[in-house]
Amino acid sequence: MKMTFLGAAHEVTGSCTYLEVGDKKGLVDYGMEQGKDLFENEPIPVPPSELDFVLLTHAHIDHAGLLPLLFKQGFRGSVYTSSATVQLCDIMLRDSANIQIQEAEWQNRRAKRSGGDPVEPLYGLEDVDGIMARMIPCPYDKIVQVNDCVSIRLTDVGHLLGSAAIEIWLHEDGQERKICFSGDIGNRDQPILRDPMFVSDAQYLVIESTYGDRLHSETRVDYVTELARRIQETLDRGGNVIIPSFAVGRTQEMLYFLREIKERELVKGHGAFPVYVDSPLAVEATGIFLQCDTSFLDEEAQELMRAGVNPIWFEGLELSVSKNDSQAINENPTPKVILSASGMCDAGRVRHHLKHNLWRPESSVLFVGYQAEGTLGRLLIDGVKSVKLFDELIEVNASIDVLPGVSGHADKQGLLDWLQGFERKPELVFVNHGDPEVADSFAACLEQEYGYRAYAPYSGTCFDLLRGEFDVETEGRAIERRAAASTKAARLYGELVAAGERLLKLCRAAEGRPNKDLSRWAKEILKLADILEK
Repeated sequence: MKMTFLGAAHEVTGSCTYLEVGDKKGLVDYGMEQGKDLFENEPIPVPPSELDFVLLTHAHIDHAGLLPLLFKQGFRGSVYTSSATVQLCDIMLRDSANIQIQEAEWQNRRAKRSGGDPVEPLYGLEDVDGIMARMIPCPYDKIVQVNDCVSIRLTDVGHLLGSAAIEIWLHEDGQERKICFSGDIGNRDQPILRDPMFVSDAQYLVIESTYGDRLHSETRVDYVTELARRIQETLDRGGNVIIPSFAVGRTQEMLYFLREIKERELVKGHGAFPVYVDSPLAVEATGIFLQCDTSFLDEEAQELMRAGVNPIWFEGLELSVSKNDSQAINENPTPKVILSASGMCDAGRVRHHLKHNLWRPESSVLFVGYQAEGTLGRLLIDGVKSVKLFDELIEVNASIDVLPGVSGHADKQGLLDWLQGFERKPELVFVNHGDPEVADSFAACLEQEYGYRAYAPYSGTCFDLLRGEFDVETEGRAIERRAAASTKAARLYGELVAAGERLLKLCRAAEGRPNKDLSRWAKEILKLADILEK
């Protein structure tokens, strides 16, 4: 009876843990890594065809995104998760497959021109069909028998529609051990979703630590008022508000706030200002939120629906599905709000909206969620002066702002509150799903301040649940070569941008110089541009 940590160990994304009990083998989550990859991850110890089950905490791609690959590689077991997670996975994994297909097509066009080898997509739509056929929806708060060795129970943790902590009872040789995986724990008092529910006991606990070293604002932020103020300021300048927003969860939350802003007429002088949701995935997800079992929703959302009020719909809302719809948004000069994925700006249609708006001082970009290190969103928040989008260097003149406290993750205090909901302390708490320094500091906090036995594992660490001892403790293998290459590339790119900015500064200071100088300079710069474009 063993547990091996594979992914999201001293990293925020790529969640994956391997379980073996009796003659059964399975995974808890199998997610993609997003943002900067810090450590080498150990592979699954057995071929996917030998896995009997997967237990899935929720539908976000960093927890579920590699499940179609698992099917492609031979997995034919069952995936146990909540019914809402099944519905969301059906659209999110198809969207992910389309991204893999498009990326492969783009790489193959380049390979054809350069004589390189063709590539295949990571997985295709047929693999999504295969894994979806193996999903078994489970209710909250009911024990479900997975096999002779494993039974589970899901508890709502308020992070995403259908998200769950998973209690797991493991049976081997007449002995039982209970372990709980927190999944991602949600923030309290968020719209639409219920607050996180507590788990009463477990011998071992695996808990996330995304915000394990920080607190959200002590004063409860009035999200509606703060969002309305930022919209008012931008529309008054004649600009657009770009909100990079995760298609599932965060987009629906923003729509909830915007409905109230419209209802209370908190933005003055702009009538029924247009709001665009520019993401086919977000449009589909919004439909799932509206059609789901209302027991998944919090009391306020249920009350609105009982009163006949659609909690995430309002006058002026436009849903953009086709590419033509998306392109038309930027052709419309009316100041507007644009919600578009991806939330970290590393892919998707939001990059087109950034290209059209980052250079405009009248526009603003408002971040409403976590930005992982190495993502474009994180760079913008950190104050980068220019970015490259679609092979074009774009100056950052727009206002870059963060709506404080808006996070789908519990902060440090929220994690502690949830953990202290256990009626007795687990024998050992494993801390994962956090940046290296965050996971370590949260584990230290649990030990030194709250008296827990806590440990933050690296990928490859294996724990024997029967003996209560580590079989393998790893130190983690940093991706040094790739990290060094990335650092060097970032430095050289920064030097290039600085050189370009210096040249631009000289050009702007040349006003009033003799015409012959202006003409000569222009010709020299154009010659240089011609050389660089070749």
